[in-house]
Amino acid sequence: MMDLSSRPKEKLELNKLQKRLRRMTGQAISDFNMIEDGDKVMVCLSGGKDSFTMLDILRNLQASAPINFSIVAVNLDQKQPGFPEHILPAYLEELGVDFHILERDTYSIVKEIVPEGKTTCGLCSRLRRGSLYGFAEEIGATKIALGHHRDDILETFFLNMFFGGKLKTMPPKLLSDDGKHVVIRPLAYCKEKDIEAFAIAKEYPIIPCNLCGSQENLQRQVAKDMLNTWEKEYPGRTDIMFSAIKNVVPSHLADTELFDFKDLKQSEDALNKLNIISL
Repeated sequence: MMDLSSRPKEKLELNKLQKRLRRMTGQAISDFNMIEDGDKVMVCLSGGKDSFTMLDILRNLQASAPINFSIVAVNLDQKQPGFPEHILPAYLEELGVDFHILERDTYSIVKEIVPEGKTTCGLCSRLRRGSLYGFAEEIGATKIALGHHRDDILETFFLNMFFGGKLKTMPPKLLSDDGKHVVIRPLAYCKEKDIEAFAIAKEYPIIPCNLCGSQENLQRQVAKDMLNTWEKEYPGRTDIMFSAIKNVVPSHLADTELFDFKDLKQSEDALNKLNIISL
């Protein structure tokens, strides 16, 4: 991290930013009971700003938390051409963090299956998730921490609505389909702009994704641009939209599996009153 000893203003801003990220992360962990006493949390470290920040904040919280939990960082080396394999081990060794580098050539699989010019994110994500789930079981991790933030959750909400016809998104806490793994997103309440500013100040050794990050015109980027435009035109709108995700009223939607519309009838008392009034 840059030396801020001679730059008090920048140091103050960094401290405020760290406190805000710590507070929001702590609140999310508390609201969803993400981490419990004795947990072994597998922090999935991609080399991007989000996962670096998540590891940093979780270690910060670990030092003062009223419960005991351990952290192990895991990076999935997907064998992308030019991937700087030395960066993360050197960074984690310097921090003194327990870590594993999991080598899986998912890059070749994705490039073989997905036609040139098509989006690789879906298949890449599934392969990555399967590898990480399996390794979490190997090392006895009780929680799998992913670095998705508030903006990711909102973008996913609109992607599912616009292109999937569903009102759903990335939940802050998720049980895997086989019931074996609990996935948590400690940064669920954190804004991307705060994470980005924090990552710049901390000078993390960011590793770009050459497989999917360079693709243009992704649907997610369209959703991101839409949200950014709304936020510029109407400051605070994304805060309101995220609050909406936490305040669902099934009786005012149209999902017959979430609310029993068929058996929704007036009470007998109400009917008797209506009959009296009509008489």
